[in-house]
Order: sequence, then C-alpha cells, then structure tokens
Amino acid sequence: MKIVELIRREMIVPTLEAREKRAILEELAAHVAAHVPGARIDRATLSRVLIDREQLASTAIGEGVAIPHGKLSAVTEIVACLGRAQGGVDFESMDGQPTYLFFVLVAPENSTGAHLKALARISRVFKDAEFRRRLLDAPDADAMYQVIAEEDAKY
Repeated sequence: MKIVELIRREMIVPTLEAREKRAILEELAAHVAAHVPGARIDRATLSRVLIDREQLASTAIGEGVAIPHGKLSAVTEIVACLGRAQGGVDFESMDGQPTYLFFVLVAPENSTGAHLKALARISRVFKDAEFRRRLLDAPDADAMYQVIAEEDAKY
C-alpha cells in the first residue's frame, strides 16, 4: 500500500493553527469534512470519533508524529489527511516530546484489514528521521506531497 494512494494534495494542511490536542483534532476533522468529495462527513461527528479514540490512548507514536484514526460510516474508503504544526504540540506522546506531524486516517466502519495495513505503513514510513525532516522543511502542501511521493517510490 502506497501513501499516495491514501492522500490527495488538498488533504495536506501545512500550517495547523491549533496549539493543543483537542483543537488539533477538531481542526483536522474540519479539514477532512470540507475536502472529501462525495462523502457527507459531519465535522462534529468526526471530531468526536478522533477525540474518543485519543481518550483510549494517545496516537502520538513518538519522534514528532501522531496518527489519529477512527472509523466512520460516512466514508466508503480510507480517507487520509496530513497536518503540520510548526511549533509542535503536546500530544501526550510516548517519548514525551512535542508532536509536529499528524497523519489522520478515517476508515469505513466495516474496514479492518485495510485500516490496519494503512496504519502499519504510515508508522513504518514516519519512523524515518530524514523523511520527517523533509516534511517539516517543505515550504507548502505541494512540496509536502512531493516528499511523500518520493518516499513511496522507494518501496
């Protein structure tokens, strides 16, 4: 599975405005709801799904990365969104460090295998320090998408 199969350029938010965990999730949910063609995603419902999942355990995997995720009946395929918080946010990361990159995955309610494969792929790719640095240094959404496409081409 390639990340570029999951994410479109318009689903990349290079400058998140929020500065705390709940607000980050709400901002990302609003972006997803506004930019998924054909799906009628309710922003408040998606926010609640992401926040409820975070209450189970933080999705911040460390090294400046979080992968908020959840399931929603309004989608028929996996939807992805990448957000970047330049100053970093306390996201209750496993390593106690600020989180800068947020890769949201929203899967259909009946999805299990594809959802887990996507989570595993993203976790693996985002472990690469050089890849993370390039995403953080990219000047805009187009450049961030290009970094993702170049990384995907390696596999």
